[in-house]
Amino acid sequence: MPSSKYRIAVFASGNGTNAEEIFKYFQQHNSVDVGLVLSNNEQAYVLQRAVTYGLPFKTFTREQWKASNEVMAWLKQANITHIVLAGFMWLIPQYLVDAFPDRIVNIHPALLPKFGGKGMYGMNVHKAVKDAGEKETGITIHLVNEKYDEGKIILQARCAVAETDSAEQIASNVHQLEYLHYPTTIDRWINSK
Repeated sequence: MPSSKYRIAVFASGNGTNAEEIFKYFQQHNSVDVGLVLSNNEQAYVLQRAVTYGLPFKTFTREQWKASNEVMAWLKQANITHIVLAGFMWLIPQYLVDAFPDRIVNIHPALLPKFGGKGMYGMNVHKAVKDAGEKETGITIHLVNEKYDEGKIILQARCAVAETDSAEQIASNVHQLEYLHYPTTIDRWINSK
């Protein structure tokens, strides 16, 4: 594999559909590769996806996450330059924000600042959008700081919400936006520095 200029660590907690789109996109990329996949969930299907793509992965406990030395050592060993969150549910600790200033990115399944913050993830977001009678929703790709969903916005993409749409239909429409925009936005974000 060619030595890339930039190496990303992908953090994920669950199924990993967004993570897989990222793995595919950067598989043969000329300046960025995925150097490590990390998860706080040993049962997360994203780990199987990492195996399929031949990517190294690690899992960690809440104690390991809070104490900076172990996770930071893994990132250093893998020569990670940027961190990408793809369905990762835990708040990013200060030590990571400090070690990767403006080099951590996340995707949120709504148009921030609406429907953001603690507890606003997955179907919780889509049900809230439906219950609020919103006419549109979408995705927000943003930099990460020490607060949920408050970092600088890099990109927002929108889709209409029909009155007849269920929360599941809204989720499906939002997923399509995620798959379409997240890998290319990560690419532009990293390579525009």
